[in-house]
Amino acid sequence: MNEFIITFRETLEAALIVGIIYTVISKQGLKREVNQLWYAVFTSVVASIFVAIFLNGIKESIGNESIEKLVEASLMYVTAGLLWYVIFWLAKQVSNKKVLEDQAEAAMETAGWGVFFLVFFAILREGFETAIFLMGSFSVLGTFSYVGFFSGMMLAIILGYLVVVQGRRVDLTKFFQVTTLLLAIFASGMVAYGTHEAEEFLVKGDHLGWVGLENRTLEDGNVVLAKNQISRVWNVHKPSKTLEEGQNEMLYSYNLHGKEKYSHLLHDKGRIGVFLKGFMGYNSNPNWPEFILWIISLIFGISLWRKFYFSDN
Repeated sequence: MNEFIITFRETLEAALIVGIIYTVISKQGLKREVNQLWYAVFTSVVASIFVAIFLNGIKESIGNESIEKLVEASLMYVTAGLLWYVIFWLAKQVSNKKVLEDQAEAAMETAGWGVFFLVFFAILREGFETAIFLMGSFSVLGTFSYVGFFSGMMLAIILGYLVVVQGRRVDLTKFFQVTTLLLAIFASGMVAYGTHEAEEFLVKGDHLGWVGLENRTLEDGNVVLAKNQISRVWNVHKPSKTLEEGQNEMLYSYNLHGKEKYSHLLHDKGRIGVFLKGFMGYNSNPNWPEFILWIISLIFGISLWRKFYFSDN
């Protein structure tokens, strides 16, 4: 679902940009500028693919597991910040047809390849954002839906064509309202998951002492590990090979992903939990900073959404 929402949203923005600029220059019979536009579309798509490969290569080249978790946490926070930036500022610019038409007119007045660079960097920006957002989604879920990715892309291209070229009346304001709300929730999930990965960095790098947690020896000689002292808001049962007495089998799924274990529906690897994890950053054993930051970022995102779309009402 995340792949569909992200790709649909970003591709539609790119399709609207290309469609509006194409309409402006084709009406004036400017064949050279039309050719520039299609050159820009092709080269920017290729460049976006290389950007995605480059970013993924950097991520995969990290060998230290602790540092990898720190990079993951940083990526989540950057992704959330970019999401807020895109959905509350760039979306307004993209949905403003007059702004894009003025930019196209200005580009045509520029000697040389003004239209090419206008379209190239506009689409490359969308490609970069898509790569970052999809990497963030993959980091959370560990899976990637090619069906969601390609169906979102194709539907966005078709909708963009109908709106701009065919002149069909589609209420884009309503569309952006809904997708912006979904992405605001998605961004709060990125913040939560980033905080979870920050915890993993502290645990795997043996840095819990930085936050005042050390191994403790009890009077009976038993040792309480620092990681077991992390306070949790809730803690859903981990997947196990057998069910304990009193556990309701209806609340568990068996052999998910071939693990031959019972997984609670609300565990973040369970049938319901995995959906909540991908969409809103749900975790089956969140620490308190993770939970508090998720609430704050969710309130922040929804407040911006309401202000952006309903302040004039």
